[in-house]
Amino acid sequence: MTPSPLLPALTAHAEATAHTRPHPCPCGATVTLADRPDATVVRHADTVAKAHAPDLTPTELTPRLTTAAGLPGILLAPLTPIPADLHGRLVTFWPYGTPVDPGDPDAAPWEAAATLLARLHLTPTDASATLPPMRGPAKAAHAVDRLRAQKGDSPAAAGTAAVLRAWDTLPAWARAEAPQPDTSTLCHGDLHLGQLVRHPAPDGPWLLIDVDDLGVGGPAWDLGRPAAWYACGLLSPEEWERFLSAYRAAGGPAVPADGDPWPALDIPARALTVQTAARAITKASAEGRLLDEVEQSLVDACDRMASVPPELTRDYAK
Repeated sequence: MTPSPLLPALTAHAEATAHTRPHPCPCGATVTLADRPDATVVRHADTVAKAHAPDLTPTELTPRLTTAAGLPGILLAPLTPIPADLHGRLVTFWPYGTPVDPGDPDAAPWEAAATLLARLHLTPTDASATLPPMRGPAKAAHAVDRLRAQKGDSPAAAGTAAVLRAWDTLPAWARAEAPQPDTSTLCHGDLHLGQLVRHPAPDGPWLLIDVDDLGVGGPAWDLGRPAAWYACGLLSPEEWERFLSAYRAAGGPAVPADGDPWPALDIPARALTVQTAARAITKASAEGRLLDEVEQSLVDACDRMASVPPELTRDYAK
């Protein structure tokens, strides 16, 4: 198989961009941070280069980059809001920020994540920016499509039917089959702790990164992943309360200022549970292994969800 020319070309461009920045580059090895079909990311010193998904177009990406450049203190700004073309892929360049340490869960910045989300959701959207819809539901649908398309009987595939049943209980907008009910709120679209960095590194303020899914939509989606983890027992009640309280304290519009937040969060939490479970089964099947304990808990949650569709829960928003 002929090696892809993308990674070495991206590495060369990251190095060249780092050497054009105002301060001297403390040169060292260029590090590959990710190399997946949907994204390749490399770092050279304080510069990061990202090759975006092959199907992402300039019309979709450019307004997202412009929005990030215009929201200092919330989103990490690109070095330039104009993407480059490299071997048919859109490429963007960013300053390096220190990510969340996955080995120190007690230091997870839940309050910072929630506050940044609230500030993002309260940002007036500029109609002239023609921001596309937030891509959260589309990503969930893609994960389910991949699950349906997988071939063969793997040990992990036993939970597939439960995941698909849970998916079928969701309203059309959450499956990306209809417009989202909110078309004016600015949303991140893929919030998790890997989407925060400190900039300037190593100990600047926390900022949100990754604008690929940024757009207008329902802000509750951005709270859906932490809500899903809490509902599945993967996030402690204390951490969930830290996150929710900080979001409310910052005036976030996705949930009421007090009282039960779950009527607003139920559908996004269900959809993101399905998405994560679908990805877990697809990954485990490709690796020929059983689901691990965390992955199985997500599938079990889908099984429970399938028996109680959201239209039978209190305050379901039709």
